[in-house]
Amino acid sequence: MQPSGNLGSDNRIALMGAPGSPYTRKMLALLRYRRIPYRFLLNGSPAAAAMPQPKVGLLPTFYLPNASGDLEAVVDSSPIIRRLEQEHEGRSVIPDTPGLAFLDELIEDYADEWLTKAMFHYRWAYSDDIDKAAAILPLWRGHAIADEVHAERAKAFAERQIGRLYVVGSNAVTGPVIEAHYRRFLEAFEAHLTHHRFLLGERPGAGDFAVYGQLTQLTHFDPTPMALTLKLAPRVFAWVELMEDLSGLEPADGDWIGLDAAPPTLLALLAEIGRVYPPVMLANARALAGGAKVVEAEVDGLPWRQPPFPYQAKCLQWLRQAHQALPAADRVAADAILRQTRLDGLFG
Repeated sequence: MQPSGNLGSDNRIALMGAPGSPYTRKMLALLRYRRIPYRFLLNGSPAAAAMPQPKVGLLPTFYLPNASGDLEAVVDSSPIIRRLEQEHEGRSVIPDTPGLAFLDELIEDYADEWLTKAMFHYRWAYSDDIDKAAAILPLWRGHAIADEVHAERAKAFAERQIGRLYVVGSNAVTGPVIEAHYRRFLEAFEAHLTHHRFLLGERPGAGDFAVYGQLTQLTHFDPTPMALTLKLAPRVFAWVELMEDLSGLEPADGDWIGLDAAPPTLLALLAEIGRVYPPVMLANARALAGGAKVVEAEVDGLPWRQPPFPYQAKCLQWLRQAHQALPAADRVAADAILRQTRLDGLFG
């Protein structure tokens, strides 16, 4: 029998996920910061199996009431964040000015759709990382199993994930691009954190939680990018641990930066995003529009090839709609930053 309503007197939000899912970690940290009561169901647990099933199996899966009051499975972290903003007051992760909120949305999409390429690449492209992920990730669905069962699951899990590398765009051609960008991203973010607590000021936005989600894996689980992070960016490593639980932070309205006073370190970080993110997003949209089977682009002077990804074309469309909806003054201020950081091509 499917659960319905709010499960009796328990008004906590239920969600299902796994520690190895960057999007699960993104949303758990956000719920803690916003002080929204929740209960976490581990992926593969009997409690999760008893819940409504999503049309597409993505992590995390939230169980939220529909118009009839019955629980339904809801996925896709970004729209869930906006829904939570409407249903729970206080401690917002959306900046209070439209232009800055747009910039935050752009950063969130970059983390969800590009930085995840680095997470997936490092995890399944290097032997040490493969061995660790194959051994640990299957145990998060249940560790009370015989050694031979564990070995079988580890082998099957690794083979399945390595076989999916092409989906996110990690291959022999794109690997050098992904790794060079991750190094530069670490250096730029480290420089920013030398002077600022969060991406857009002294309080976290949705973009912070999206970046944090990917970095929980890159900086604290997978051996190769973890070692690189410790070498290049100790502040980034520490920031990830601090982001896990910000329930004690007391934000104020004045903690957000102004678009007309964006710090140089933020502009440098956005410029790094502008080197890699727009070319692939635009090439992907062109490939889908033209019915091509391969996305081909040049990223920072290097070739890029991957299969088309329809969802990312939708992401680009949503960003363009958000940009178009900006009030005139906010769009002028946002466009000035987009031009400085080579992100304006996404909206041309």
